[in-house]
This record gives sequence, C-alpha cells and structure tokens, in this order.
Amino acid sequence: MEKIHISLLMMLCLAIHKSSSDILRRQKRNWIIDSFSIEEESTGPFPYELGTIEIEKKFTVLRLHGQGVDKDPIGLLQINQGGTVTVHKKVDYEQYRKLKLTFEAYDEQNERVDTRLGMEVKILDINDHTPTFDKQEYKVSKKESDSQDTYVVTLLATDQDSRNTPNGTFDMKLISVTPQSSDLEFSLIQNGETGTIDFNGCLDYQKAEKYTILVEVKDRGEKIKRSSTGTVIINIEDENNYLPVFTGQSGPGKVKEYEKNVLVLRLHVTDKDTKGTAAWKVKYTIHGDTNNNFRITTDPETNDGLLYVEKELDYEVDALKNLTISVQNEAPYSSCKVRNRLSSGKWDVVTVKGELGKGQVPPPSTIQVTVNVEDVNDPPIFTTAFKQVKVKENVPVGYYLETFTAIDLDGTHANQFEYSKGDDPGDWVTVDSKTGKITTSKILDRESPFVKDNIYNVTIYAVDSGTPPLTGTGTLEIYLKDENDNTPVLAVHTVDMCISDGPSQANITAFDIDGDPYSGPFRFVLQGDVKDKWSVVPDIGYTVNLVKEDIVYAGHHELQLEVFDLQEQSSVHNLSVTVCDCFNPMMPNCRIRRPTGSSMGGMAIGMVLVALLLFLGILLLGFLVSCKDNHEFIPIDDPGNNLMKCNTENPGTDCKVVLNSIIQEDVKQGQTAPADVSTAKPRPSLTRSESMGISPTYSYSMHQWHRQSQRGNTIHRPLIQSAGARQTYTDYHMNQEQSRGAGWYELGNSKSLMTNTKYSAWGKNGYSGLLSVLDQRIYTLEEKEKN
Repeated sequence: MEKIHISLLMMLCLAIHKSSSDILRRQKRNWIIDSFSIEEESTGPFPYELGTIEIEKKFTVLRLHGQGVDKDPIGLLQINQGGTVTVHKKVDYEQYRKLKLTFEAYDEQNERVDTRLGMEVKILDINDHTPTFDKQEYKVSKKESDSQDTYVVTLLATDQDSRNTPNGTFDMKLISVTPQSSDLEFSLIQNGETGTIDFNGCLDYQKAEKYTILVEVKDRGEKIKRSSTGTVIINIEDENNYLPVFTGQSGPGKVKEYEKNVLVLRLHVTDKDTKGTAAWKVKYTIHGDTNNNFRITTDPETNDGLLYVEKELDYEVDALKNLTISVQNEAPYSSCKVRNRLSSGKWDVVTVKGELGKGQVPPPSTIQVTVNVEDVNDPPIFTTAFKQVKVKENVPVGYYLETFTAIDLDGTHANQFEYSKGDDPGDWVTVDSKTGKITTSKILDRESPFVKDNIYNVTIYAVDSGTPPLTGTGTLEIYLKDENDNTPVLAVHTVDMCISDGPSQANITAFDIDGDPYSGPFRFVLQGDVKDKWSVVPDIGYTVNLVKEDIVYAGHHELQLEVFDLQEQSSVHNLSVTVCDCFNPMMPNCRIRRPTGSSMGGMAIGMVLVALLLFLGILLLGFLVSCKDNHEFIPIDDPGNNLMKCNTENPGTDCKVVLNSIIQEDVKQGQTAPADVSTAKPRPSLTRSESMGISPTYSYSMHQWHRQSQRGNTIHRPLIQSAGARQTYTDYHMNQEQSRGAGWYELGNSKSLMTNTKYSAWGKNGYSGLLSVLDQRIYTLEEKEKN
C-alpha cells in the first residue's frame, strides 16, 4: 500500500489583548493532500490500507466525510486516529470514476480547528466487461441471382468498458465459413462499432443451400483481453440458373382420326433447380401446329409434358403430324460464373440474365415428335351441304326442287350411300334414296305454321354402308313465293250497336294472310237493300266504320259484306248486327240492356193489350190442332212473315199433341223431321225498347207462352244447331255457316208441323223477329196517334 507522508505545519496564533476578557480568534489554513487510487472490482481481502495521513500529535482526532463514507458508495472508506485510510469493499469504475472527501481535525480539547483537509480518490478502470454483438444469431436470406455488389448483413457490437481505454476498444473478424466454396468468399469490414459482411464470387444453391459464418469481437485490454462470438446464417434462395433438358418421351404416339382429348405422348425433362419452385416448374410450347390440333400441359408432380389432341385430325388430309416442342422454366433465367479471383477488391465474374435465346442467354431445350393418324370410316359429306331453292307456293305434287350429292373421302373404305330426309315438319317432300333427288309430296303453303319468314327447311341425310354406318347431313332451304290464294276475312262477324237519334257507327276490321301485293288495304261493299239504312265509311282501308242510320229499328240484323283485296279478289261475309238500347253507348253491349223510365201513353198501352190478346189467341189455337179434323182458316195479316198462321177460332182444348204423328205428317208432306224438338234453345229474357213499350214482365210471359204452346195444336218447330239444319234463309238471304254465335239460334225455314204452312224463323233470339214486327206495328200506330 502506498503511503504518503505529509508534513503538516500548523501555526496557532492566539493573542488575547482585551482588558475585561480575552477572545480567542482562529485563523484558517487549507491543507491540500494528493489523490489516492483504487482499482475497480478489487477482490480484497477487505479491509486493506489505502494510505496514511501524518499530522502533529496535538491533533488527536480526524473525521472523514463525503463519497465512500457518508455518501454513496457508503462504507467504502474509513480513517483511524493515526490517519490511516482503509478500503472495505469493491467499487465499480463504470459507476464512480472519482471520489471526493473532506477531513475535520480536532485538538486535544476536542475542539474543531478551522483547518480543512481535502482528499480525492481515483477509481482505476480494469477490463471487467466483454464486448458482445447485439444479436447472438443473425439470419438472412439471399437470392441465388444476387450479385457480389450487394452486402449480406450488418453486425453491431458494444463494450461497457471505457471507450477511450484499451479495455473499451474492440475488433471484429470472421472466424469460419461453413461450407467452404472455391467460387465464393465472404469478408467483414468494420467501421467503429459496426461490421458489414459481403461476398465475392457467385452464390450457388446447388452447392450450398445455407452458409454459417462464425464472427468474433475482442477488446484490446492490456492485462487481459476479453472476447465473444456471434453466428451469421445465410439461407440461399434457389433461382433459375439451370435450364430444363428433355430426356425422352413415352406414349402411343398415334391417334385415330376424328378423336379428340386423347393423350398421345408424355415428354420427360430434368431440371437441377429445387423441385416445386418456379425455377424448377416448366412450361411447354408447341411449334408447327398451324391448325391448333394439339395442346400440351405440365404434370405438376413430374414436370412431364402431356401432349393431347385438341381438335379432330383427318387421315385424308395429313396422316403424319410432325411437331417441335420447346420447354422453359416459369422463373426467368439467370447465371453467374467466376472468371478471375482477384487478391483485392471484387472478383471478375460474368452474370447472365434475360429471355432465353437472346443475347448471352442460351436457347431453350427442344424435341421433335411425330404423331401418326390412323384411318377410320369417315362419314359422307355433301358436295354442297346447304342449298336454297325458290318456288311458288301451291306447285303441284311431284314438283322437282333440288338434288343432293354426297361423296366419301376415305382412301381405304369404299362405301355406297342411301339418301333420306330428316326434319320435314309438314311432310312436304320426298327424297329419292338412290339419287338424292328431292320433289314435293304435298301442296306447299306459304301461310302454313311450318313456314317462318317464307322459308321452309328440310334436313337431308346421306348414310354410308360402313360398319358402323355413318351419316352426312345437309339442309335444303325452300323459299316460298306468295300467291293470292287467300281472300280477306273479317276479324269479327258479330257487332253490337246502340239506338240513337242520329247515325251511329261501329268498327269493322279485315285481314288477309297473303302478303303484298295480295293483301290490303281492302275495299268494303255492303250487299242487299241497305240504302239509307247501312253504309261503310270509308270504304277502303284495313279498318272501316259500319254506319247505322237512325231509321234502323232495334233488334237483330243480318248484313252481307263483300271485301276485296288489292287484286280485286273478294269474299262475302255475313255480318250479324244487334241494335239495342245500350247501357253504355261508348261500349255497346246488347247483352246488358238499359232499363227505361219513360211512361207509356194510352195508345201504347192499348197496343200492348192487343198484342197480348193476339198471343192468347195463338195459344188457344194450338190446343185445337189435334181435336178438330177440319178447320176454317181466318186470314191474318202477317207482316214480315214472322207470325204463325193457325187459321182457327175454336178455343183451345187440353188435348195432347202426338208429336210422332205430327212429325210423320210433316215428313209425308216433304219436310225434314227435326232431330229433337225438345232440344231447342229457349229465347233469353228480353228487355223492352223505348219504341216497343213492352215491359220485362211481358217479355218473360212471352217466353213462358212459347214453352206452353208446345202442348197446343200448333207447334213451332225451333231450329237446332246442327250440320243438317244449315239452310239458306230465303227472307234475308243469310249464310247459315256465318250465323252461328254465342246463344243464337241458327237461321232457316220453319213451318207448322200439322198444317205444313211455311213461315220464317224469328231469328237467332227465338221470338225476337216476332217482337220486332210488333214493335214496328206499335211504332206506326203511335206515329198515327201523334199526327
């Protein structure tokens, strides 16, 4: 232990110059002592002497204060009465670089003097910290194509010792590289506390998938040098630096003509790159396949190329198919080669990157393949598979249309053909099985539902005699020219019109299924006695107005309307018109009648009573028919031939009419017996018109009268809707075929079954004709009464 001997000169000047009392005054003097030194982290043994302070004997007490005594680090230093300073524990240089203390001196009377002692203790640094890397292990990845101009990793190291001392200064270096490579060299460049690892040469995944580098950091301590190591792991990512190469092929190498989606060849390749990576996976390209007959895919497990027939091949066109197949990787190609290893600086290397076959990049690997096409029985083909012929409709049966001819392109098969037809929806044509000649078998109709836009299609087949037989298909398109073989027709044949004070009108529409110029616009002409009653305005068009004059009475009217097309071909149509007092004049509907609230005058009431009496008389006459052998006929004015002539005044009886005998009597007189008298349709209830003045109750009673009159001597034979009842109505010249409608009777001649007296039917509504006559009579009488 180092001892420092210091001579202490202390002078105490005490002067007491005071008369009453002496005052002791102290004079101060500073003591300056040299510093002590302590090595950090000393291992002892403790305590040990640091040094001794020599003082005069008259100072018996020294007291120590400051760092290491009563300030941190507390308990480090002590001083005894002899002035010896001792160290009691270790101290850390990194925490305390210097300790500052003071001493107080006391005399024999234990009084503190004004003399101070200052002391410094320097802590001496030792190499007690080891430099370390910030990571124990560094892991990085490098692509195989990375050039030597790119760094690998940066290292960082630290030392807790003082940087300005050798203990806090360190060096880095590479200890080892595993595995070693002749084309690769790693180096470490230090810059202060950091170090960068880079490389010279080329990375090669196939030579090493991973490199492990051991690095060391060591300080420059004088007494002892401390060091530590770290590990750098460099994983190499495989890149496409090896091209795939064909090694062979397998498979049948042949295909039958007209087959497709058939595997014909499997092509084998090898690639040194890592399996499953983009550098290993390959894609194939077909060259020389001008018609795109083939396709090639890659087997993901083996990298083999699978060559398929995509489109049917024809032996007669090409029996052999020669193809060239090339292969390349999905990842772009890159390579690195060391040309010269220099002693300093970067090495001389050659790097190649880019598209195959361009620049220094090598071309892709190729292989030549041949596919044999096997001949099979080909179906017949028509020299012209689609033909069109134009012909007028209505040509006679057996009319020649066209001839289809088929050929067989097989070089090894000789076949005979049989012709037939396929789709012929109207069964309009016949095909000669030997020659393929096509003629009509029925009348061709342009207006048939089988014809679309004037075109009728027929499918023609040619079947060869091969095994199995094969079929060729052709199409005949028949364009039908229009003829004027249809006349105009009316859209509707029944019309409702309303009673009005002036002329009223209804729409009449005609159409013709023929095309131009055999269709409309049409010309409309009313037939018969229609002057001042009915007219058509205008008379030319597709839709015209049927005009009714105000003199036309309510009831049912049958008109004949002739319609001409542009070629003056015409047809006559029966038009059934019902005139009634409409509920809604804007929408005429004679099945819904509007009730009237007008009151009847005395003359009108009288006419109604007369009509009732007249009906009762007819009813009584009916009962007398079968009870009297001879009858004296009473003349009755029959306006419009609508009333039945009974010619009897005898009251009716309750005698039943034997219908069979009456019917037989009529048959004897040249009349046709009705099929079933009881099946006649009853007249629906009528509502009166304003001109008639007849109440609905009256109309209903007339209907009841009709039903009861069948028990009398005079029978009204109603007409029955049947083919046998179609007759020409002599009074109105109406076409019975056009008179059928919803709820109407068919028109025809009627007569008394017993008297054989002919009378006209009362119209489609049963007794509506009779009521129309009565309405005319009443109207005439009312007009006379007014005048």
